Amino acid sequence: GASDTGVWLSGFNPFATYEASLSPLKGSVRAGFEFRHEKGDEILRVEAVCENDVCQGMEWSLTKGGKLLLEGRAKPEAIGEVKGRVQLLVQMVATGFNVYLSNGGMPRLVGRAEVVQHLDLRRKEVFQAMSAHLRVASSNACFLNIGKCSASLTPGMGQADIRVVTDEEGAPLLDDGRLWFTATVRGGGLPHPAQGVFSMDPGVFDPRFEGMIVFDRGDGLLRNDLASHLFLDRKSGEWRGWTTGFSAFGDPAKQEKKEILAIRSNKDPRKGFSVMKASPMGLVGDYEDPHGVFDKDAGKWRMLLCQNAGGYKAAVFESTRWDGDFTRIAGPVTSDSTGTTLQKVDGTRYAFFGSADRSFHVCSFPDLKPLGKLDVAMPPWPENGNARVWPCIVPLPEGYASPYLMLSFDRENFPGMEGPDWTYGGMDLYHG
Repeated sequence: GASDTGVWLSGFNPFATYEASLSPLKGSVRAGFEFRHEKGDEILRVEAVCENDVCQGMEWSLTKGGKLLLEGRAKPEAIGEVKGRVQLLVQMVATGFNVYLSNGGMPRLVGRAEVVQHLDLRRKEVFQAMSAHLRVASSNACFLNIGKCSASLTPGMGQADIRVVTDEEGAPLLDDGRLWFTATVRGGGLPHPAQGVFSMDPGVFDPRFEGMIVFDRGDGLLRNDLASHLFLDRKSGEWRGWTTGFSAFGDPAKQEKKEILAIRSNKDPRKGFSVMKASPMGLVGDYEDPHGVFDKDAGKWRMLLCQNAGGYKAAVFESTRWDGDFTRIAGPVTSDSTGTTLQKVDGTRYAFFGSADRSFHVCSFPDLKPLGKLDVAMPPWPENGNARVWPCIVPLPEGYASPYLMLSFDRENFPGMEGPDWTYGGMDLYHG
């Protein structure tokens, strides 16, 4: 007969990935995840629609008190004909979710939805009152085998904005023989990406996803800001840095402005799920990609970032404190800029940035005088592709295969993605 069964899996995290392994065997059945908001009476469902041993479709809905607020379904060509065991992945992206299916191969993106206009999953009062359930429903007798069912942190599709974790003077942290770096993960369009943390052995290129950082401005939301520079302030022992307030694009009322935020934490935020406090620092507007250092010779904090001045252009800002009162002292440069990076080469600090002109620029610091461009064998952009990528340059101590390495990425998008698609693709390693 008809049945509708839900099994509690866990609490709810608006940045987690929920995965289930399903093997439909007989009958018409809907199986997937149900996320319940106990206080608001909202129910978000993402379900595979199966007939006997074939997954025929993927559907999702959001209801409140039984009233339909939102619904969607994957296109039939995105599903194809999937027989036997199927992996369903629902990846939460703060203001919505991505849906993937896998039939033993690479997960395929089959759907995306935005729910923030009806239910803001970033709000603590919302996600703390939610729970995740595995649901199976059928109008007649059915048989379904359920394998793995889990909630976990995963990086998602593509990565970008690679930046090394440093000390306050900009020296890379090589901890436990590994280089630590932040990278934007998950993609889609804004405001879906999030701040991931990775590590790798600089000698063998084994990038490992280590965790995710979200940000708390004290306004009741956990935010997915990104393109961060994270550093350990050795004097105070506090983890600090700067991030770009891209979560402003998730505001349903469109009242927030993008800005650069100062971030801090006593907990080491490099592993697991971390929440860093974030606060305004006066850089409100179209700024991106902050990279700062304490310039010991000048006794000042100096920051290289991209400022929108007829397009994004590199500029240097200066302050007597790390978390505010920055004023511009150089730039903006004349060329398009992205991925502003500060690093020392042979003891001299330089400013580097990527550009739409298919090159990595090198400028003096802090006055941003053009010095030339990096000579890169096999640059990380295709012949006619987007060249706005980052040059993350890292000096290495003696004993490694080369005295420098550079991490970068290309801008090939996740296969099959429609709509806003800033997923970005492969990660590239260069020795110098």
